[in-house]
Amino acid sequence: MLTVDFDKLGVGVGSSLIDVGCGAGRHSFEAFRRGADVVAFDQDVAELDNVDAILQAMQAQGEAPASAKAEAVKGDALDLPYDDGTFDFVVASEILEHVPEDERAIDELIRVLKPGGRMAVTVPRWLPEKVCWMLSDEYHANEGGHIRIYRADELLEKVAGRGMRFDHRHHAHALHSPFWWLKCAVGVDKPDNPIVTAYHRMLVWDMMARPWLTRNAESLLNPLIGKSVALYFEKSADPKSPAV
Repeated sequence: MLTVDFDKLGVGVGSSLIDVGCGAGRHSFEAFRRGADVVAFDQDVAELDNVDAILQAMQAQGEAPASAKAEAVKGDALDLPYDDGTFDFVVASEILEHVPEDERAIDELIRVLKPGGRMAVTVPRWLPEKVCWMLSDEYHANEGGHIRIYRADELLEKVAGRGMRFDHRHHAHALHSPFWWLKCAVGVDKPDNPIVTAYHRMLVWDMMARPWLTRNAESLLNPLIGKSVALYFEKSADPKSPAV
């Protein structure tokens, strides 16, 4: 289940990409399939071990071009261990809402991006997230949980104000918003609730089968209740030129 639109981002064979806060690796896997040299970057060793195993299996089974390389790297998003301008693409999906020093993290994401490079940042959308917070403290008030709710324009200004040109935005995963509202309403610690279980089965079926009905329904609902907002930026090739 991808939040970033890789066609819009423009990732292809021979490009370099870092997926900061890669989690279970969904965006790293897609970039690798498309032939990019990928760094799956996270601080969770257990997650990274799984991501690394899948990347190696993809390579062994020929699911990525032979020229592509991939590695899983543990580290801190506030101090990326790479030189300025290392990557053609930077992805940071659903991580900034967890980071107390979000502006410092944004600075690092931009620093390692090459001039002319492109970046995709996604966060939970304000309205669906606000409903979750209203329904349940447990949803966000936990170690490593969400510490802020972004308005898209607020995040856009934080990134664009650092010399990045804003290009595009879209919303994603509208069918997931009601699922989280249900979980929050009945209790996030009650995964066996029959309504939550039934809705989860529907989401799994939707992701596996991708039927016309739910795909079109989600496309129509995304502008209204999409669970995530994705913002796309380009780094100026001229560091002296102003952001647009």
